[in-house]
Amino acid sequence: MADNDNPTPPATGAEGAAEQPVFRIQRVYLKDVSFESPQTPGVFVGNTAWKPNVSLQLNTETARLDNDLFECVLAVTATVSIDDQTTYLAEVKQAGLFTIKNFPEAELGKVLGIHCPTTLFPFAREEIGSLVQKGGFPQLLLDPVNFELMYRQYLQKAMQQKAQQDEQQNAPAPTTEQ
Repeated sequence: MADNDNPTPPATGAEGAAEQPVFRIQRVYLKDVSFESPQTPGVFVGNTAWKPNVSLQLNTETARLDNDLFECVLAVTATVSIDDQTTYLAEVKQAGLFTIKNFPEAELGKVLGIHCPTTLFPFAREEIGSLVQKGGFPQLLLDPVNFELMYRQYLQKAMQQKAQQDEQQNAPAPTTEQ
């Protein structure tokens, strides 16, 4: 006896794959690397206690290269200072090519702003750590980053700026009395 409760079988094979969202890493690569230690060799000489102040800056840029091919560049800059003098600065621009397709346009920003940098960050963290050690300094371990929170903050700030612009555009023009 045939089961006729489900007249449309679920999509399988190529038919189903065409509809499913795709997030695929095509390539991960270094786009730019920089290490500066302006206080050497003086920083290595003397009885200076190693109690650095670490400042971390993150930035992402994305570009659509083809219909479904995107480049995401994660820039990570670690600035380490002692007594308000920069001991070293390590900067890495870690990039990746990603195939991203079948996502609704509203979800594309999330994928580019959260998933791509989350994928790239471990590579950037490893490169920063390697540069610091090759520079002769103690190991620098970067804490994990919540890119979802950063993306939400970015959206919130963008919405506030848009609201301010809309408010300024809709404000009545000043009148002059004659």
